[in-house]
Amino acid sequence: MARVIAIANQKGGVGKTTTAINLSACLAEKNKKVLTVDIDPQGNTSSGLGIDKNKLQNSIYQMLIGLCTLEDCRIVNQYDNLDILPSNVNLAGAEIELIGIDHREYILKKQLERINKDYDFILIDCPPSLNTLTVNAMTAADTVLVPIQCEFYALEGLTQLIHTINLVKQRLNPSLEIEGVVFTMYDARTNLSLEVVENVKENLRQNIYKTIIPRNVRLAEAPSHGIPINLYDPKSAGAEGYRQLADEVIDKEKNDLEEATFVKKEKKAKKSKRSFRRKK
Repeated sequence: MARVIAIANQKGGVGKTTTAINLSACLAEKNKKVLTVDIDPQGNTSSGLGIDKNKLQNSIYQMLIGLCTLEDCRIVNQYDNLDILPSNVNLAGAEIELIGIDHREYILKKQLERINKDYDFILIDCPPSLNTLTVNAMTAADTVLVPIQCEFYALEGLTQLIHTINLVKQRLNPSLEIEGVVFTMYDARTNLSLEVVENVKENLRQNIYKTIIPRNVRLAEAPSHGIPINLYDPKSAGAEGYRQLADEVIDKEKNDLEEATFVKKEKKAKKSKRSFRRKK
Protein backbone atom coordinates (compact mmCIF):
# COMPACT_ATOMS: atom_id res chain seq x y z
CA MET A 1 0.00 0.00 0.00
CA ALA A 2 1.26 3.44 -0.92
CA ARG A 3 2.10 6.17 1.56
CA VAL A 4 0.18 9.20 0.27
CA ILE A 5 1.93 12.51 0.95
CA ALA A 6 0.42 15.90 0.12
CA ILE A 7 3.06 18.60 -0.39
CA ALA A 8 1.40 21.83 0.69
CA ASN A 9 1.99 25.44 1.67
CA GLN A 10 -0.41 28.20 0.71
CA LYS A 11 2.53 30.60 0.50
CA GLY A 12 3.95 30.61 -3.04
CA GLY A 13 7.62 30.41 -3.95
CA VAL A 14 8.69 28.13 -1.12
CA GLY A 15 9.96 25.23 -3.24
CA LYS A 16 6.76 23.17 -3.07
CA THR A 17 6.72 22.14 -6.73
CA THR A 18 10.51 21.74 -6.81
CA THR A 19 10.14 19.35 -3.87
CA ALA A 20 7.29 17.43 -5.52
CA ILE A 21 9.30 16.93 -8.72
CA ASN A 22 12.66 16.05 -7.22
CA LEU A 23 11.52 14.06 -4.19
CA SER A 24 9.39 11.94 -6.54
CA ALA A 25 12.32 11.40 -8.89
CA CYS A 26 14.76 10.56 -6.09
CA LEU A 27 12.34 8.07 -4.51
CA ALA A 28 11.93 6.45 -7.95
CA GLU A 29 15.72 6.38 -8.33
CA LYS A 30 15.83 4.34 -5.10
CA ASN A 31 13.58 1.72 -6.74
CA LYS A 32 10.38 2.92 -5.10
CA LYS A 33 7.32 2.88 -7.33
CA VAL A 34 6.01 6.46 -7.33
CA LEU A 35 2.90 8.25 -8.60
CA THR A 36 3.14 12.04 -8.74
CA VAL A 37 -0.22 13.83 -8.70
CA ASP A 38 -0.24 17.40 -10.01
CA ILE A 39 -3.37 19.04 -8.60
CA ASP A 40 -2.11 22.60 -9.17
CA PRO A 41 -3.74 24.41 -12.15
CA GLN A 42 -0.35 25.97 -12.98
CA GLY A 43 0.80 22.49 -14.00
CA ASN A 44 4.42 23.22 -13.13
CA THR A 45 5.07 19.75 -11.74
CA SER A 46 3.84 18.29 -15.03
CA SER A 47 6.09 20.48 -17.18
CA GLY A 48 8.98 20.01 -14.73
CA LEU A 49 8.73 16.27 -15.39
CA GLY A 50 8.87 16.77 -19.14
CA ILE A 51 5.17 16.81 -20.06
CA ASP A 52 3.77 19.30 -22.59
CA LYS A 53 0.74 20.30 -20.52
CA ASN A 54 -0.80 22.22 -23.44
CA LYS A 55 -1.13 19.05 -25.53
CA LEU A 56 -2.85 16.86 -22.95
CA GLN A 57 -6.02 15.16 -24.16
CA ASN A 58 -6.93 14.14 -20.62
CA SER A 59 -5.65 15.55 -17.34
CA ILE A 60 -6.58 15.40 -13.67
CA TYR A 61 -9.23 18.04 -14.45
CA GLN A 62 -11.22 15.63 -16.63
CA MET A 63 -10.81 12.92 -14.00
CA LEU A 64 -12.12 15.08 -11.14
CA ILE A 65 -15.27 16.15 -12.99
CA GLY A 66 -15.96 12.62 -14.25
CA LEU A 67 -15.11 12.96 -17.95
CA CYS A 68 -12.40 10.29 -17.84
CA THR A 69 -10.95 7.64 -15.56
CA LEU A 70 -7.66 7.80 -13.70
CA GLU A 71 -6.21 5.35 -16.22
CA ASP A 72 -7.20 7.66 -19.08
CA CYS A 73 -5.11 10.56 -17.76
CA ARG A 74 -2.26 8.71 -16.03
CA ILE A 75 1.06 8.84 -17.86
CA VAL A 76 2.94 5.63 -17.10
CA ASN A 77 6.74 5.43 -16.82
CA GLN A 78 7.45 9.07 -17.56
CA TYR A 79 10.73 8.09 -15.90
CA ASP A 80 11.74 4.70 -14.51
CA ASN A 81 9.42 3.84 -11.59
CA LEU A 82 7.65 7.21 -11.92
CA ASP A 83 4.08 7.73 -13.18
CA ILE A 84 2.20 11.03 -13.18
CA LEU A 85 -1.33 12.40 -13.15
CA PRO A 86 -0.72 15.66 -15.05
CA SER A 87 -2.46 19.01 -14.82
CA ASN A 88 -2.91 22.16 -16.86
CA VAL A 89 -4.78 25.47 -16.69
CA ASN A 90 -8.15 23.75 -17.27
CA LEU A 91 -8.03 22.62 -13.65
CA ALA A 92 -8.72 26.20 -12.57
CA GLY A 93 -12.35 25.65 -13.58
CA ALA A 94 -12.78 22.61 -11.36
CA GLU A 95 -13.33 24.76 -8.26
CA ILE A 96 -16.60 26.07 -9.73
CA GLU A 97 -17.67 22.86 -11.48
CA LEU A 98 -17.37 20.84 -8.27
CA ILE A 99 -19.79 23.13 -6.41
CA GLY A 100 -22.95 21.23 -5.58
CA ILE A 101 -21.41 17.78 -6.10
CA ASP A 102 -21.98 15.52 -3.10
CA HIS A 103 -18.84 14.46 -1.23
CA ARG A 104 -16.66 16.47 -3.61
CA GLU A 105 -13.86 16.48 -1.02
CA TYR A 106 -13.45 12.71 -1.48
CA ILE A 107 -13.19 12.53 -5.30
CA LEU A 108 -9.40 12.24 -5.44
CA LYS A 109 -9.32 9.87 -2.45
CA LYS A 110 -11.73 7.45 -4.14
CA GLN A 111 -9.73 7.49 -7.37
CA LEU A 112 -6.39 6.89 -5.65
CA GLU A 113 -7.74 4.10 -3.46
CA ARG A 114 -8.24 1.98 -6.59
CA ILE A 115 -4.55 2.05 -7.53
CA ASN A 116 -3.00 2.52 -4.07
CA LYS A 117 -1.57 -0.99 -4.00
CA ASP A 118 0.39 -0.37 -7.22
CA TYR A 119 2.74 2.16 -5.60
CA ASP A 120 5.11 2.66 -2.68
CA PHE A 121 4.57 6.43 -2.60
CA ILE A 122 1.96 8.81 -4.00
CA LEU A 123 3.04 12.46 -3.84
CA ILE A 124 0.47 15.22 -4.42
CA ASP A 125 1.59 18.72 -5.41
CA CYS A 126 -1.05 21.10 -4.04
CA PRO A 127 -1.92 24.62 -5.26
CA PRO A 128 -0.50 27.57 -3.27
CA SER A 129 -3.91 28.22 -1.71
CA LEU A 130 -6.33 26.54 0.69
CA ASN A 131 -9.14 25.66 -1.72
CA THR A 132 -11.24 22.64 -2.74
CA LEU A 133 -8.31 21.12 -4.64
CA THR A 134 -6.03 21.33 -1.60
CA VAL A 135 -8.75 19.88 0.63
CA ASN A 136 -9.16 17.00 -1.86
CA ALA A 137 -5.43 16.34 -1.61
CA MET A 138 -5.42 16.40 2.20
CA THR A 139 -8.48 14.16 2.38
CA ALA A 140 -6.70 11.62 0.17
CA ALA A 141 -3.35 11.88 2.00
CA ASP A 142 -1.86 10.05 4.95
CA THR A 143 0.44 12.96 5.74
CA VAL A 144 1.27 16.54 4.73
CA LEU A 145 4.84 17.60 3.92
CA VAL A 146 5.41 21.35 4.36
CA PRO A 147 8.31 23.05 2.54
CA ILE A 148 9.48 26.29 4.19
CA GLN A 149 11.75 28.76 2.44
CA CYS A 150 14.66 30.10 4.47
CA GLU A 151 13.56 33.73 4.39
CA PHE A 152 12.31 36.37 6.81
CA TYR A 153 8.58 35.58 6.34
CA ALA A 154 9.05 31.81 6.65
CA LEU A 155 6.43 31.39 9.40
CA GLU A 156 3.87 33.67 7.73
CA GLY A 157 0.69 31.72 6.99
CA LEU A 158 2.01 28.53 8.53
CA THR A 159 -0.38 28.80 11.47
CA GLN A 160 -3.32 28.96 9.03
CA LEU A 161 -2.00 25.93 7.14
CA ILE A 162 -1.72 23.89 10.33
CA HIS A 163 -5.23 25.04 11.31
CA THR A 164 -6.55 23.81 7.94
CA ILE A 165 -4.76 20.47 8.34
CA ASN A 166 -6.38 20.07 11.78
CA LEU A 167 -9.82 20.94 10.38
CA VAL A 168 -9.46 18.35 7.62
CA LYS A 169 -8.38 15.83 10.25
CA GLN A 170 -11.40 16.58 12.45
CA ARG A 171 -14.03 16.58 9.69
CA LEU A 172 -12.80 14.59 6.69
CA ASN A 173 -9.67 12.53 7.32
CA PRO A 174 -9.13 11.44 10.96
CA SER A 175 -5.82 9.72 10.18
CA LEU A 176 -4.16 12.78 8.60
CA GLU A 177 -0.84 13.78 10.18
CA ILE A 178 1.90 16.28 9.42
CA GLU A 179 4.70 14.36 7.70
CA GLY A 180 7.16 17.08 8.58
CA VAL A 181 8.74 20.36 7.59
CA VAL A 182 11.61 20.64 5.12
CA PHE A 183 13.70 23.79 4.74
CA THR A 184 14.36 24.91 1.16
CA MET A 185 16.51 27.56 -0.59
CA TYR A 186 19.07 27.58 2.22
CA ASP A 187 21.96 29.95 1.56
CA ALA A 188 24.95 29.06 3.72
CA ARG A 189 26.57 32.42 2.90
CA THR A 190 23.97 34.39 4.86
CA ASN A 191 23.21 34.58 8.55
CA LEU A 192 19.50 34.96 7.71
CA SER A 193 19.08 31.36 6.54
CA LEU A 194 20.57 30.02 9.75
CA GLU A 195 18.45 32.39 11.86
CA VAL A 196 15.27 31.27 10.06
CA VAL A 197 16.05 27.60 10.66
CA GLU A 198 16.70 28.21 14.36
CA ASN A 199 13.58 30.38 14.70
CA VAL A 200 11.29 27.77 13.12
CA LYS A 201 12.79 24.98 15.24
CA GLU A 202 12.11 27.02 18.39
CA ASN A 203 8.53 27.93 17.47
CA LEU A 204 7.21 24.95 15.53
CA ARG A 205 6.32 21.78 17.42
CA GLN A 206 6.41 19.50 14.39
CA ASN A 207 8.74 16.93 12.89
CA ILE A 208 11.52 18.80 11.07
CA TYR A 209 13.63 16.91 8.55
CA LYS A 210 17.38 16.99 9.07
CA THR A 211 17.92 17.48 5.35
CA ILE A 212 18.02 21.11 4.27
CA ILE A 213 17.69 21.85 0.55
CA PRO A 214 20.28 24.42 -0.56
CA ARG A 215 19.77 27.34 -2.92
CA ASN A 216 21.28 25.91 -6.11
CA VAL A 217 21.55 27.25 -9.66
CA ARG A 218 21.28 23.79 -11.26
CA LEU A 219 18.16 23.09 -9.23
CA ALA A 220 16.60 26.28 -10.63
CA GLU A 221 17.62 25.40 -14.21
CA ALA A 222 16.30 21.83 -14.30
CA PRO A 223 12.53 22.58 -14.65
CA SER A 224 13.09 24.59 -17.85
CA HIS A 225 14.51 21.42 -19.40
CA GLY A 226 11.68 19.23 -18.07
CA ILE A 227 14.15 17.02 -16.21
CA PRO A 228 14.41 16.32 -12.44
CA ILE A 229 17.65 17.38 -10.79
CA ASN A 230 18.95 13.82 -10.22
CA LEU A 231 19.07 13.38 -14.01
CA TYR A 232 19.86 16.96 -15.04
CA ASP A 233 22.92 17.24 -12.79
CA PRO A 234 23.32 14.12 -10.62
CA LYS A 235 26.32 15.49 -8.72
CA SER A 236 24.88 18.91 -7.88
CA ALA A 237 24.17 20.03 -4.32
CA GLY A 238 20.45 20.09 -5.17
CA ALA A 239 20.47 16.46 -6.32
CA GLU A 240 22.33 15.36 -3.19
CA GLY A 241 19.88 17.29 -1.02
CA TYR A 242 16.80 15.61 -2.48
CA ARG A 243 18.44 12.18 -2.36
CA GLN A 244 19.04 12.71 1.36
CA LEU A 245 15.43 13.84 1.81
CA ALA A 246 14.22 10.71 -0.03
CA ASP A 247 16.28 8.58 2.35
CA GLU A 248 14.69 10.32 5.34
CA VAL A 249 11.17 9.84 3.95
CA ILE A 250 11.87 6.13 3.33
CA ASP A 251 13.36 5.70 6.83
CA LYS A 252 10.37 7.47 8.40
CA GLU A 253 8.02 5.08 6.62
CA LYS A 254 9.99 2.09 7.92
CA ASN A 255 9.99 3.47 11.47
CA ASP A 256 6.26 4.18 11.34
CA LEU A 257 5.56 0.65 10.10
CA GLU A 258 7.72 -0.87 12.82
CA GLU A 259 5.99 1.24 15.46
CA ALA A 260 2.54 0.29 14.13
CA THR A 261 3.52 -3.42 14.13
CA PHE A 262 4.81 -3.13 17.71
CA VAL A 263 1.59 -1.45 18.90
CA LYS A 264 -0.47 -4.11 17.14
CA LYS A 265 1.50 -6.90 18.84
CA GLU A 266 1.15 -5.19 22.23
CA LYS A 267 -2.62 -4.95 21.81
CA LYS A 268 -2.80 -8.60 20.74
CA ALA A 269 -0.71 -9.68 23.75
CA LYS A 270 -2.93 -7.71 26.17
CA LYS A 271 -6.04 -9.20 24.58
CA SER A 272 -4.64 -12.74 24.93
CA LYS A 273 -3.72 -12.07 28.58
CA ARG A 274 -7.25 -10.86 29.39
CA SER A 275 -8.70 -13.89 27.64
CA PHE A 276 -6.42 -16.21 29.67
CA ARG A 277 -7.51 -14.56 32.93
CA ARG A 278 -11.18 -15.03 32.09
CA LYS A 279 -10.60 -18.74 31.38
CA LYS A 280 -8.95 -19.20 34.78
